[in-house]
Amino acid sequence: MSTSKSFKNIVYFDLETQRTANDVGGWDKKADMGVSIGVTYSTATESYEIFTEKRVGELIDLLGRADLVIGYNNRRFDYEVLMGYTILDLPHHLPTLDMLEVVEKAAGHRLPLDSIATATLGVGKTAEGLDAIRWWREGKIMEIAEYCCFDVKVTKLVHEYAVEHGKLHYIDRFSRRQTLTVEIS
Repeated sequence: MSTSKSFKNIVYFDLETQRTANDVGGWDKKADMGVSIGVTYSTATESYEIFTEKRVGELIDLLGRADLVIGYNNRRFDYEVLMGYTILDLPHHLPTLDMLEVVEKAAGHRLPLDSIATATLGVGKTAEGLDAIRWWREGKIMEIAEYCCFDVKVTKLVHEYAVEHGKLHYIDRFSRRQTLTVEIS
């Protein structure tokens, strides 16, 4: 099934936080991490949009209007962070495809987006989440926005590849390229 043909408005999504899990007292307190930047790409408008913390309400509204929200670990991380700003139970409220869950089901374990992107697309991530938190502390908002936009683009390309080919590739712990058969429904 081709996801892109089934939905009029797919919204690819990622966010970066202001604080680490250690800063807020553990991974069970993601809602306290704070959004530094959120980025979406909408297939309806064919455009990216960048959201600062002041615009998180607009971000949540945009996600709520999507036919499908696609991210990488968005259900267990990004939504949990956003729930610090809303009463909605986002993992159950939003129509979601979490590409990490697709990969985890196929591989039997979690794999980083960078491993999938490098092996599948030949393009790795430009930074890490901890870099984005450091940039937040340094007031480098544009760097966070560029990094987050790139992650959204990579997630979109990984999803499109999986839909078209029914497989993804990853780099294993021995630096070997491996293949996963994936089902996107």
